Amino acid sequence: MRKIIRFFKKLKRLDKYILIQIIEMFLMGVFVFTAIIFASDTFITLIKQISKYGIPFKVALIMIILNLPSVFVMTIPMGVLLSTVMTLNRLSLASEITVMRSCGISLSRIAKPIFIFALIMSIASFAINETVVPFATKRSKDLALWAFGQKNIPNGKQNFVFKEIGEKGLKRLFYVGHCENNTLHNISVLDVSKPDTIQVLQARFGSTSPEGWEFDKGAVYTVSDNGSILNTTFFEHSVAQFGMDLSRELEKNVAKEQNFVQLLKYLANHQNLDKEISDSLKIELHDKIALPVTTIVFVLIGVPLAITPPRVRYNRGFLFSILIIFFYYLIRALSISFGETGTIPPFLAAWLPNIVLAMFGAWLYYKKVYTIT
Repeated sequence: MRKIIRFFKKLKRLDKYILIQIIEMFLMGVFVFTAIIFASDTFITLIKQISKYGIPFKVALIMIILNLPSVFVMTIPMGVLLSTVMTLNRLSLASEITVMRSCGISLSRIAKPIFIFALIMSIASFAINETVVPFATKRSKDLALWAFGQKNIPNGKQNFVFKEIGEKGLKRLFYVGHCENNTLHNISVLDVSKPDTIQVLQARFGSTSPEGWEFDKGAVYTVSDNGSILNTTFFEHSVAQFGMDLSRELEKNVAKEQNFVQLLKYLANHQNLDKEISDSLKIELHDKIALPVTTIVFVLIGVPLAITPPRVRYNRGFLFSILIIFFYYLIRALSISFGETGTIPPFLAAWLPNIVLAMFGAWLYYKKVYTIT
């Protein structure tokens, strides 16, 4: 902290003046964009998980907190762009940039502290994505699998019924008489996941665990479509894995659970992966570098757009920021889709948005900074 204070004191007055405004607007931008992403995506996912899988609220809240680092990696470039455009746009409207230029200070010199700040934020974003995100994603997945496997039912709950929906509709219907001291009583499970037959499981007692549902003193009836009983099996104890296919779920988020070097080794040791999965992981590998670099690209395109012509008398910064972010993620979504289908190489799929915006930004920057006197 002392080193940061010393570094800040050594800065020139112009750099301090610009950086203070950039940092204030950056913090606000990160907060706003993080709240938007959480409200539109993460929070809705949380509600679905609580209602569909019975995840306890405390567990779901911890999962949300563990997802914060990955959201920050996305919102840091947005915050830098918003702070760049809003700050320079305000300075331009107040004629402060005009005064600076009349004193012999070029636009390139004015933008210097902003590029330095963007570089620092790019490194910070990469560091978070390499250290905090893999750890947090792994813990979040472990919690989700634990909760999904247990189908948590709170103590004291009576006449509890819930459905398990598959790709083709209803898979299973669960009924629990009541739950007391983490023990389920009077359980009935209607399983319609198999074609042409229906299985009915009834048990006096049961419990949930990461291994699945455990039943004691029960029977399984296999019934045909016409209602005749094909088979009856009695048991003293049985374990069934209802719910998600945990083996498939373990394969998800492999890229986010590993840093760049770990993912590179994973791809080298798993060369027989399905091409679609392999391409997806390679895109994630390149994206671990491409996404932090977006911070610098946003500044390159944001600086020239923020310099407002004299005839404009309102701040267009927020509008410009939203438009740039929209076009970036539109190109990003298209390029990743093309990359996952094999239309373009994984490297190009991850870097194409940065390449397009960097070329456009470099042209605007040259036009605004070097050709306008």
